[in-house]
Amino acid sequence: MSGSSKIDVRVENLLVRFTCSPPVDLEEAIERLGGVQNGDVIIKMLDTPRATIIIDKDGRIIVHGTHRIGAARAAAKEMLLRMGRDDGGMTTELGPIVVSFDFGHDIDINSFRTNLGSGTSSVDKRLGCLRIEDSRHDLELLIWPNGRTVALKARHPNMVAMAAVHWKDKLTQKKSLKV
Repeated sequence: MSGSSKIDVRVENLLVRFTCSPPVDLEEAIERLGGVQNGDVIIKMLDTPRATIIIDKDGRIIVHGTHRIGAARAAAKEMLLRMGRDDGGMTTELGPIVVSFDFGHDIDINSFRTNLGSGTSSVDKRLGCLRIEDSRHDLELLIWPNGRTVALKARHPNMVAMAAVHWKDKLTQKKSLKV
């Protein structure tokens, strides 16, 4: 790699789904937790840990708005305890995460997009950033001219860190980093 330094990535949000046996009863979630029905799901906001709990029609618990899987598990466990249940046998599925990082330099995104060629990137005029579909790391990057970057559809922060190093090298090679 062409002199890339470590880039710090920060998990902004993760989505975790918990399945327990027996599934959570939607009516019980409304009665005992004060959840609000919205279509075929129940929604409950928690203050501690700060999270949004969604119980789907199959009785699975989806936790949104946490930064760590431990916090998501604590939110699901608190919900189950409030319903008089324990979390024994609860299985966990990690969904997509949103991660941010900074390249540390301004970026000429128009020049970089031109050098990339077509098909993998587009300029998002509404957000004022470059969107890159990164099939190598299986995620989408939103890169702003100030170097701030958000990775969407990521599965693990380490994969985002690898993508960050890869794209910083590409930016350096294409002379699109304003150093």
